[in-house]
Amino acid sequence: MNQYLIIAQDGKDGEALNRRKQVRPLHLAGAKKLKENNNFVIGGAMLDDEGNMRGSIMIVQFETQDEFQKWYDNEPYITGGVWREIELKPFRVADV
Repeated sequence: MNQYLIIAQDGKDGEALNRRKQVRPLHLAGAKKLKENNNFVIGGAMLDDEGNMRGSIMIVQFETQDEFQKWYDNEPYITGGVWREIELKPFRVADV
């Protein structure tokens, strides 16, 4: 499996948190489906000093780059404009 680390920052505009909250049910449903298919390794929200969600970290895995790209192109936090700065890195979970 090819593994990927995603570090994504939400937008910094005044509507960023509202956008996240609106799109979040779709994102979580997609993450649950990824988990069912063994594509979701771990993930969660990054929080600011007030405890508000301001970004995400995910580790996902796919058999092929094409499968990953299909998911990435349809991820609700991307298509919904929640994630504005995205770092994508090849990754390997330690076998411990």
